[in-house]
Amino acid sequence: MRNKIIGVVLLLLTVNVSVAGEHDEKLLKQVLSGKQRSAANRMRDIYRHPAETLKFFDIRPYMTVVEVWPGAGWYTEILAPYLKDEGVFYTAHFSPDSEVPYFKNSVRRFIEKNQKQPDIYGKMKRAVLEPPKYTEIAPPGSADRVLTFRNVHNWMKSGQAETVFKAMYAALRPGGLLGVVEHRAADKTPYDPKALSGYVHESTVIRLAEQAGFRLLDKSDINRNPKDSTQHPKGVWTLPPSLKLKDRNRNTYLAIGESDRMTLKFIKPYQK
Repeated sequence: MRNKIIGVVLLLLTVNVSVAGEHDEKLLKQVLSGKQRSAANRMRDIYRHPAETLKFFDIRPYMTVVEVWPGAGWYTEILAPYLKDEGVFYTAHFSPDSEVPYFKNSVRRFIEKNQKQPDIYGKMKRAVLEPPKYTEIAPPGSADRVLTFRNVHNWMKSGQAETVFKAMYAALRPGGLLGVVEHRAADKTPYDPKALSGYVHESTVIRLAEQAGFRLLDKSDINRNPKDSTQHPKGVWTLPPSLKLKDRNRNTYLAIGESDRMTLKFIKPYQK
């Protein structure tokens, strides 16, 4: 009798997990096709693979998630509506009072965009990441997931990469995951501590994460682009969407598409 009861309980748990998974997938599909996403952003799905990427990072709608340096909000358009009903969503952007004009203007535009759609962004929490002064991206140990997309090269350029990885580690609960997408430097290219081309060696990102206390859990080729040689006159910004050379060899760079990118998943280990 006891074995039968255990069997029924396991069956119910399996059914519940399956139903929850179907719900999460359906919700994400609705969000990806939602009107809150600009047409230009939706066109980039073929390069950025948001559904596959978020699935790889195991993002669920009930989680506490931090997006680090969201820029203009490409992923924010997806994460905010996905998490607004059941989860908690932080965006760790620049300071509105930043002394750096680019930072100040970037976060101002980001906030203005959010304020125009309170039904989508009204529950989103804003944090500030501008090291070394501002480094708390969420209450310590509160986040289930921390995500960052194409930002490691910026932190390397400013000499703040180690500080930011420590900040991301501090925000996560034990067992929480860090998801990183970054432009991937070819193995043959020399190491550049400033990552001025925008490309970073995969081994460098892994080293930075492990130094902060993370352990590499998995890696994926979701955002791999074998057409990208990574050797371009204006670095990664030669390719779309930036196309820094404008009409010069434009068709060539459009044919390559967006950059080759690593997709890495790290875990904050449980303390022994």
